[in-house]
Amino acid sequence: MKILLTAINSKYIHSNLAVRYLKAYTKDLEAECKIREFTINDRVERILEEIISEKADVVAFSCYIWNMEYVRKLAALIKLVDADIEILYGGPEVSYDSKMVLDENPGEYVIVGEGEETFREFVQYKLKNKSLNDILGLTYRYGDEVVQNPVRPALDMNTLIFPYEADEELGEKIVYYEASRGCPFSCKYCLSSTDHGVRFLEVERVKRELMYFIEKKVRLVKFVDRTFNCKHDYSMSIWKFLMEQDTKTTFHFELSADLLKDDEIELLNKAPKNRFQFEVGVQTTNEEVLKNIQRYVTFNKLKEKVFGIQKGNNIKQHLDLIAGLPGEDVESFKKSFNDVHSLRPEEIQLGFLKLLKGSSMREEAERWGMSYSPYAPYEILKSNKVSYEEMIMLKKVEEMVDRYYNSGKFNSILGFLEPKFKSAFDFYYELSKFYDQSGYFDRSIGNVEYYKVIHDFAAEKLNEEEQIVLDELIKYDYLCFNKKRWLPPFLDRCLEKEEEKEIKEILRGKEPYNKFHIEKFKIDVNRYLQDNFISKKDFYLIFNEENDEKAEFIK
Repeated sequence: MKILLTAINSKYIHSNLAVRYLKAYTKDLEAECKIREFTINDRVERILEEIISEKADVVAFSCYIWNMEYVRKLAALIKLVDADIEILYGGPEVSYDSKMVLDENPGEYVIVGEGEETFREFVQYKLKNKSLNDILGLTYRYGDEVVQNPVRPALDMNTLIFPYEADEELGEKIVYYEASRGCPFSCKYCLSSTDHGVRFLEVERVKRELMYFIEKKVRLVKFVDRTFNCKHDYSMSIWKFLMEQDTKTTFHFELSADLLKDDEIELLNKAPKNRFQFEVGVQTTNEEVLKNIQRYVTFNKLKEKVFGIQKGNNIKQHLDLIAGLPGEDVESFKKSFNDVHSLRPEEIQLGFLKLLKGSSMREEAERWGMSYSPYAPYEILKSNKVSYEEMIMLKKVEEMVDRYYNSGKFNSILGFLEPKFKSAFDFYYELSKFYDQSGYFDRSIGNVEYYKVIHDFAAEKLNEEEQIVLDELIKYDYLCFNKKRWLPPFLDRCLEKEEEKEIKEILRGKEPYNKFHIEKFKIDVNRYLQDNFISKKDFYLIFNEENDEKAEFIK
């Protein structure tokens, strides 16, 4: 008997934790459970071919809001090719209305909630060692009826089996891990609000398992814990342990920043650079809107903690906002964005409210005049405070923030341009309008064009002197992240060949100038980056072509 555990991830670099848990929980049983991972960027026809070629008795799908429409198509196609293949669904997208899932889709089984013990008993049933109606947490077809068994109680986290195998090749994948399940909060838009309490793995076990990733030299481990720092001694112990290891692995945590205590911040400020990165859910800085979603934290308190982490200059922070929350209009959202932007986190994630099945927010949609897509991921279309047209405007702003701010490749440019607008939001809004009017949203543009867009956009806003300064900063940012020996035509390479030759003669044979590029600027870039002062003078920078190192050259 063969079961194909099928994961359709949102990107190739992602991995699926759920199917690994299921396989690990049943590896002592006499059944073949095989994992196959695909992405939503793969053609449906290709995935279908791969699934059918496995000749499995059961195909199990891990279902989320980002892949559910894909899974529906695949399930229908599988049944058309071979009606004898049984289909099992599991995951958060099918747990809330499992009976409807089977009423509306081909397939025989749905696992509701946590799947490890239910899947194990399902495999035992297939091996003739278990009765179907005794399996808690399972919904299944029985003739023309759909039967929904009672829900399964929450499992003891410490009965989980470590889901990764010794010989598994993780390469450059983002690897997921969880030390706890549940959340102490009850935010109305989140499915975690339906759980009560938080369950933890034994802390010494967590440390042992994290050594697996360190020894494998995994690039990034993302903890999927909803609020990793909700138990002070627990998070402190794990952070301290990871800080002591000799590793280049980065560990990503979702935090509630307002819960951070002074001793935690003091510890984190001592962490090796890039050992940790944090994702902090702000959602909005409007306290009335926060009450509407049952979130109780002031922006001032959050700001204090974010600044506390920033003092260490060693941890990247990713702050989240959600557009479309109940009671928040565009002006309020703009303020929230500007508040968060003022903290200068490494990334600002501008997301949009999703009205998930089973969430309190979906039940209150009518109260707030919310219309949302009936298709996964159930994203809001409009509310009584934000029109559809305004929502589209915010999406275009979000794209500009992601392309320019979050990439980290335009920092000097943004530092010069943003203050010339009424607010940071206004800058990205005006840039998005320029993008739209120029047709850039309708096509894919190359890396060089991102810089050209900024150049052209600013030409309408700046005087001649300001444009010269901006172009020198564009040149600097471009050379930091792109080929050093070529500049786009709209930028001025003002270093004459004879002068370049003279400087190279001076540097020849001197360490570390083996492979380098010299560039001349019309402003003192270092002075600008250090204290935001524009000094117009000839300035020379040496770019190492093998790494990110730069050095000033003084003639």
